[in-house]
Amino acid sequence: MSLLQTINLAHLPEDLAVHIALYENVKNAAFLQQQLLQGNIAFEYAFIDASVIAESFRRFGISPTTTSLYAVKLSIDPSINATTVRQHLADSVEGRPVAFADFEITKFTDIGKVRKVYKLADPAKDTGRGKTEGRKVKHGQDAIIDLSNGDKQCSEAERRGLEVMVLGLMALRGAT
Repeated sequence: MSLLQTINLAHLPEDLAVHIALYENVKNAAFLQQQLLQGNIAFEYAFIDASVIAESFRRFGISPTTTSLYAVKLSIDPSINATTVRQHLADSVEGRPVAFADFEITKFTDIGKVRKVYKLADPAKDTGRGKTEGRKVKHGQDAIIDLSNGDKQCSEAERRGLEVMVLGLMALRGAT
């Protein structure tokens, strides 16, 4: 069974929805990766920039050792709907479905990797000037967030600050 969430985007017709599921303890990641690499149409569950497919798989895609997995499917025609996606995922993914919610997503987020992929300086590292500087980001109207936590997990405020920065970078990169 899949805890599938369907999201309707305001600028698209209702039958063109986005379906998202989250799994942990995935046992068949190598099989799922093979299906993607072979171009199996039934397993098209993500947007991947065709000019950097290898980079997408290396940084964001599934690997044979993946144990936590997001499955995202777009309804591009009426035959792809919540029922068919839910059934396909239940038949294909060997893992435990979990809620697509902040408290679950946070468990799987490696903050160090997020900083590295989006080139957000790790403030705990030496700046080359003989000292270590913290990086502080203004978040909201009066909250200052110190992003010097290099661990996998971080505080709620730090995570939200990183989300704002990552979404901003995604928007800027998508616009160029």
